[in-house]
Amino acid sequence: MTDSEFENLTAGTLARIDQALEGSGVDADLQRKAGGVLEIEFDNGTKMVINRHAAARELWVAAKSGGFHYRWDGSAWRDTRDGGELFAALSKLVSAQSGQGVVLRG
Repeated sequence: MTDSEFENLTAGTLARIDQALEGSGVDADLQRKAGGVLEIEFDNGTKMVINRHAAARELWVAAKSGGFHYRWDGSAWRDTRDGGELFAALSKLVSAQSGQGVVLRG
């Protein structure tokens, strides 16, 4: 994957995450920042950060419960440790951190 392909793929994924969160009804403030960063601040004061890491060709998620790395497998972003899919994992992470049941679809 070239640098520009990675940039386009991650930009599209971050936009889909943003849209999925907006449509979920979760109480959170979303901010897209330069460099491929999406910051989520929940009403309870906790934060989650999702950002691209170009050198590793990964998306990284920093949540209250820990840090997670996702690599593109050709059809989905997969956790580098357990192979879980990004949107399924984000559904669990956002639900746990916000205290609201959330299902995100990418």
